[in-house]
Amino acid sequence: MTVERTNSWERAEREKDIRQGLDLATTLERIEKNFVITDPRLPDNPIIFASDSFLELTEYTREEILGRNCRFLQGSETDQTTVDKIREAIREQKEVTVQLINYTKSGKKFWNLFHLQPMWDQKGELQYFIGVQLDGSDHVEPLRNRLSENTEIQSAKLVKATAGNVDEAVRELPDANLRPEDLWAMHSLSVSPKPHKRNNSSWRAIEKIIETGEKISLKHFKPVKPLGCGDTGSVHLVELQGSGELFAMKAMDKSVMLNRNKVHRAIIEREIYSLLDHPFLPTLYTSFQTPTHVCLITDFCPGGELFAALDKQPLKIFREDSARFYAAEVVIGLEYLHCLGIIYRDLKPENILLQADGHVVLTDFDLSFLTSSKPHVIKHSTSLKRRRSQEFMPPSFVSDPSTPSNSFVGTEEYIAPEVITGAGHTSAIDWWALGILLYEMLYGRTPFRGKNRKKTFYNILHKDLTFPSSIPVSLEAKQLIHGLLQRDPSSRIGSNTGANDIKEHPFFEDIYWPLIRCMSPPELDVPLKLIGKESQPKVKPEEGVIDTF
Repeated sequence: MTVERTNSWERAEREKDIRQGLDLATTLERIEKNFVITDPRLPDNPIIFASDSFLELTEYTREEILGRNCRFLQGSETDQTTVDKIREAIREQKEVTVQLINYTKSGKKFWNLFHLQPMWDQKGELQYFIGVQLDGSDHVEPLRNRLSENTEIQSAKLVKATAGNVDEAVRELPDANLRPEDLWAMHSLSVSPKPHKRNNSSWRAIEKIIETGEKISLKHFKPVKPLGCGDTGSVHLVELQGSGELFAMKAMDKSVMLNRNKVHRAIIEREIYSLLDHPFLPTLYTSFQTPTHVCLITDFCPGGELFAALDKQPLKIFREDSARFYAAEVVIGLEYLHCLGIIYRDLKPENILLQADGHVVLTDFDLSFLTSSKPHVIKHSTSLKRRRSQEFMPPSFVSDPSTPSNSFVGTEEYIAPEVITGAGHTSAIDWWALGILLYEMLYGRTPFRGKNRKKTFYNILHKDLTFPSSIPVSLEAKQLIHGLLQRDPSSRIGSNTGANDIKEHPFFEDIYWPLIRCMSPPELDVPLKLIGKESQPKVKPEEGVIDTF
């Protein structure tokens, strides 16, 4: 959820310019191919989803085919031997690619290159079948009475790729068989403290309630003031009753998320929060649900957003030492996320919060992608020069998310080229976003922003990267930004050995990475103003959090 600032952030002059995170294609509708999804757990393996392109091809309406088996496409010239191959694949729960004659609603015959692919859930149990169709009628060889060999080979690649995209899109959605109350079950799971913060005062206050046998709920928190609101809910500063401990509470409206197909985002975000244990990432203390909302209780960062701090600086830019410090801590945070198999996908100043001591916290994971990771160690070859100097280059630990994604998510000005083109993306998109972030911190704007979304996307894909000469920035900074903003992900710095590539760049020469948490943030030209309980009038009872639920 992208949070809009209230007046307490003292930046009303830019309220109209708040950048919302895009979630344009996390549903199956974006895949403009002919396909259906069936549920083998229901009698007769009925269709539960049909793409618009499939309806156009077959001339049926969605109402006419949902709940039916796909056999209505068969006709007098449909080869039953081929149909038997499909049935066998369904029985054996395996994929198959065939070509056969099918019929539209009006009786028109077409040659269908059909690919069937099973989809398994996380437990390894069959969940759905994906059926992709491709009309090859224009490429039939009369003598063979089937598609040409070359067409069959190329088309088979296409339908299999489509099936893979559908598989991923379906995995982002909650199981269609889940009861409504089960969709939110994860938010009622208990949360246990992890090593790094288990002894802090916030955890002690939470555990004091748990030790009494009570289940933490909304009643345990007193609203202090709103921190912001977004398209699916709101964020509040709350106080744990009787403890004096402050927390941030993210409250998301269940009905809004259901109507906007955002349930899977809330589930993924809750799962990601439960994995985190890092000084530059938020701690989840508890989560719960009310009849109308699900709530996450996390760290309150009194420094507010990095965006707000940047906006208050002269020319809305940071000095290079400050930009270097914040970028370095973001690199560490992203490295940790990637190690867990998380692609962040929404890095921007609005999603970087500042702790009381000025260190960063990356927040908002509702657009993130969670998969597995592949940890490995890279041993560096020793050059002749190094051998002579007896300089030792230790091995590098690299662990990046292992599964690419095709979802169209992110914030407009920060979206990487491969997301726009739909070519599939990896964790390299987070390094692109780091380049945009560093540029904005040093120049006060993003490099590819256009007058509208279409122009911005065109600029991201085609516009040359330029650096304004009116603002003095070091060559090392420009070189790093240039390396991060390579349109080819394989050429982008960070794509080969992850964060190690970036940490070794000359721009970060003054950063001692192992002790970065012990560094003092550089002084800002306009010092950070901390948000607290008394920095704004208290919330009146009628304006409280409880009454918004």
